[in-house]
Amino acid sequence: MNDAPPKALIFDWDNTLVDSWGCILEALNVALCHMGHDPWTLEDMHSKVSLSLRDNFPILFGNRWEEARDVYYESFKAIHLTRLKPLEGMAEMLARLHGRGLRMSVVSNKNGEYLRAEARHLGWEGYFHRLVGATDAARDKPSVEPVQMALEGTGIEPGPGVWFVGDAVVDMECALAAGCVPVLLRAQPPRKDEFSCFSYRHHFPSAQAFLSGLGQ
Repeated sequence: MNDAPPKALIFDWDNTLVDSWGCILEALNVALCHMGHDPWTLEDMHSKVSLSLRDNFPILFGNRWEEARDVYYESFKAIHLTRLKPLEGMAEMLARLHGRGLRMSVVSNKNGEYLRAEARHLGWEGYFHRLVGATDAARDKPSVEPVQMALEGTGIEPGPGVWFVGDAVVDMECALAAGCVPVLLRAQPPRKDEFSCFSYRHHFPSAQAFLSGLGQ
């Protein structure tokens, strides 16, 4: 690995650190059915959802998007904490990185209120300098504004000293826009041409592999 050790890490949240696809899909299908759409499969969601709700719902639901938003959040709020679980090895990974004094933040397209509630529920809130979710910044990921917010107060600027770690194309796009090192962290191998427009620098299939890549 040719990169210098990072000064800071910015993580995506959903399906990078925690398993949440099932919960998101259930709440989304409640909203879709309410709005007269057919429910989606998990494969549908993987291919159609990467932007934040405030960016994606107007595309899906037009001028009724706020109605769909309210239905989605009502369903999501009722189940997200009870369904929440860390992905394998992530709790131990974060504890180890925090113990080594590495500065960490989160930039997610999950609503910031729910993001921070989930971090508190898991006992992870103290690991992170900032937990930046959708609507916390003027624009959401892949904009650079959430990255800048995540690093405020650290003395570290967005750039090659920061690794942006996620599971999806939007994470790599955000990393590249901010000049950070784009890092893919997920067990699934990349699909053909999935990252043809916004490529990653490193791919780690597990928490342990990520730690090894950092020399931890």
